[in-house]
Amino acid sequence: MYTPIFLFLPVKLVATRGLMITADILAGFGFIFLLLGLDCVKFLTDESHIKLKICYVAGITLIIGGVPGIIGSVWYAIDVYVERSSLIINNVFLGIQYKFGWSCWLGMIGSLGCFLCGALLISCHYFFKEARYSRNHSYSSRKTYLRTRSQMSKAYSPPQTETAKMYAVGTRV
Repeated sequence: MYTPIFLFLPVKLVATRGLMITADILAGFGFIFLLLGLDCVKFLTDESHIKLKICYVAGITLIIGGVPGIIGSVWYAIDVYVERSSLIINNVFLGIQYKFGWSCWLGMIGSLGCFLCGALLISCHYFFKEARYSRNHSYSSRKTYLRTRSQMSKAYSPPQTETAKMYAVGTRV
């Protein structure tokens, strides 16, 4: 008969682990959605409005994934601090050193980063939606910079030496 290890652990530790695992899974899905929504990815290349919606979903998923991560890591940190403080107040020294490890700090920073990235994606979604962003940009503004050959011949060209003329026969710079 198999007995689960979670039966012997405190409920707050199991809940903290559950929150962190949920945050990891949601953040993973959020970053997958974000990669699919990027303009450089060849997924739904002609549908830019759908790509914006995919980025919006990625932002919501990252925010939803950041919240349980922040709750779990801060809850663990507060629990460790309260337990350590209660031992110090009662003058009990068990030979155990209580300090926040790298995993606690990285959990807090990573969860906060997911939350902020999601908020940035959602806020940028509204900016691009208002600007009617489209991947099919018109290049009419660039046409003013293009000149025909007759217009280029009218422009000033410095005098060339014989050696420069010899090397520049078939090239345009």
